[in-house]
Amino acid sequence: MAHAGTLTRIDGGKGMRGDGLDRFLRVRQEAARLVPTGDEESYAPPYPARLYGGFSFAAGRVKTRTWEAFPTARFILPEVELYGEEGGGRLVVQALHGGADDPPVQESALTERLEELVQELAETRSPTPGSDPAGAETVRRQIASPSVDGREPWEETVRKVLEEIDRGRVSKVVLARHLDVPARSGMDPLSVLMRLHRTDNRAHVFLFEPETREALVGAAPETVATLIGRRFHATAVAGSAPEGQSPEESREMAERLLVSEKDLREHALTVQEMVRSLEPILDELAAEEHPHVLHLPGIQHLETRLAGRAPADSHVLRLLAALHPTPAVCGLPRAEALSLIGEEEPFDRGWYAGPVGWFDLEGNGVFAPALRSGVRAGDRWRLFAGAGVVAGSRPELEWEETGMKFEPVLRALAPGGDR
Repeated sequence: MAHAGTLTRIDGGKGMRGDGLDRFLRVRQEAARLVPTGDEESYAPPYPARLYGGFSFAAGRVKTRTWEAFPTARFILPEVELYGEEGGGRLVVQALHGGADDPPVQESALTERLEELVQELAETRSPTPGSDPAGAETVRRQIASPSVDGREPWEETVRKVLEEIDRGRVSKVVLARHLDVPARSGMDPLSVLMRLHRTDNRAHVFLFEPETREALVGAAPETVATLIGRRFHATAVAGSAPEGQSPEESREMAERLLVSEKDLREHALTVQEMVRSLEPILDELAAEEHPHVLHLPGIQHLETRLAGRAPADSHVLRLLAALHPTPAVCGLPRAEALSLIGEEEPFDRGWYAGPVGWFDLEGNGVFAPALRSGVRAGDRWRLFAGAGVVAGSRPELEWEETGMKFEPVLRALAPGGDR
């Protein structure tokens, strides 16, 4: 059953449990059914309708309580959209048109609804987080001194993966861990999202709320696939270093990152695999010759931009199917890395590291991996962070890296976290 504000939705389920390619194509096929067919003249909107949502990291995984509200895939066609454009924004109100509907009457109702929303927006203020001193103090302590619960077994898992790398089974595996934080009263997911955006407006922030008190929110450093018209671009992000205590120290760490053999190897694996996956399905593709440093609050990454030109009949979900999961969220070879993740991670990733974003009925779209994220399930937030393990990785440093990656959402959950 669709919620208020949702015109229709596409859900993943048993019919979409198969290989990754299958579920991406099935969502595309379901979306195509929204377009009128036949010889009769139909109304064509001035812009294609967008569907918003995402996919779980892996198809067919058993769902836990944390991810109970999140199916394998879910996309919604909303009644209302508000999105930014150069020099302003666009507010859209839409409805599904049925054969028995009277178009002039429907258009009049939409116009009235649009005018109501414009007035509501003019009177709306940003949400103000509530107060919960006990929960706030817990979050403060976790920022100042990240939890060491599970550190020893997690580092032992890293050592196991390093042994598999030495044996030649894999060249890289991304291992994740989670951190639980009590949900403070008044700290709703929209407030968390806004704090993440204010902290770093370069990040790709996202919020998906399939049920009340159940939400996924985060701020990814990269996009996995963007297709607008025939123009494709993406970013490969892999290899990390902390920010320094001063601009000078940050520059020194960035310079060391640019010559780090371990980080350059990890980054090159990601870029090479993305290029290998895309070349057969794009007309043109180019990647930057050398990575540059992406500076984010508390952490720095190696980043390489990819750009290309897609065939006329391309769809962003086709490109996404070829790319996901990239080595930046999974590893290489893909099948072996997925197998190791399933064997060694003692939790279900759910939508963590899965692609989230939007696509329209002409095949355009933007997707980012659900990284630097947290999922609210009832009275707690569960945060996720991962690190790429390659030859030369040190378990204690990978633990520290995941700790840095928890911080954006931890700070957004804390009082004053946006200041």
